[in-house]
Amino acid sequence: MTTGSRFAMATLLLFVFSSSSHAENAKLKVLIIDGQNNHDWKATTPILRRALADCGRFTVDRATAPGQGKDMAAFRPEFAAYDAVVSNYNGDPWSQETKQAFVDYVQSGGGFVLVHAADNAFPNWSEYNTMIGLAGWGGRDERAGPYVYFQNGKLVRDDSPGPCGYHGQQHEFQIVVREANHPITQDMPTRWMHTQDELYDQLRGPATKMTVLATAFSDPAKSGTGRDEPILWTVDYGRGRIFHTVLGHADYSMNCIGFITTLQRGTEWAATGQVTVEIPDNFPAADKVSVGK
Repeated sequence: MTTGSRFAMATLLLFVFSSSSHAENAKLKVLIIDGQNNHDWKATTPILRRALADCGRFTVDRATAPGQGKDMAAFRPEFAAYDAVVSNYNGDPWSQETKQAFVDYVQSGGGFVLVHAADNAFPNWSEYNTMIGLAGWGGRDERAGPYVYFQNGKLVRDDSPGPCGYHGQQHEFQIVVREANHPITQDMPTRWMHTQDELYDQLRGPATKMTVLATAFSDPAKSGTGRDEPILWTVDYGRGRIFHTVLGHADYSMNCIGFITTLQRGTEWAATGQVTVEIPDNFPAADKVSVGK
């Protein structure tokens, strides 16, 4: 090989390496949906936005829906422009056009992340309920699908009739990782304490193509079910990936380092199928919460 050829080859390899590195380090585009919620979305959306932006992996935009009872026809987020959509929304139904655009987006490979009360939304939208796996409230009952929980270390799908969605008093509780080899939970402590929050239980839904990543014990002393309830899970929907967390009732709940880390890692996984965001040194311990700002 001549000197000129070697130089050309070296230049080509440098270009390929630089292009690959740039692609790997390119920030993912995320859209947060809010505007209605039975929780304080005006306080929590800024925390979600900061948590994603501060880790350096994402750029974050926001689409705020009209208020309750307002005309939703003009609410048409450009879902396809984003790698992942994060929902902090629980309110009036979207227009049929917007719902279909969202279904098309996720089916085609768009990432979807829903936080806490977003799983209470849209009880009559069957595709949404399939996407999110399990849900609560909204008049849902056994027609929505089975209860899903862990009992004696095994996943149970319980078709018993009954209401859907409940939580006892807010408290700190321990998270137990059930799927340690998933990219979101890989290298995560198998047990860690979450700060004060609502512990959702009696969730039910289609629960198809769903993987439960972590659970928490719903303590009867806190008016809970006495079962290990799903807390973090994923769903495959078409070519899309969904990360569902029921943590995050309020700003103080979202300031948990465990919540922030799982949000970051879950959003990256929903967008790409991989996780590069690392577990921080101040991640909660099995017996101690860790809270940041």
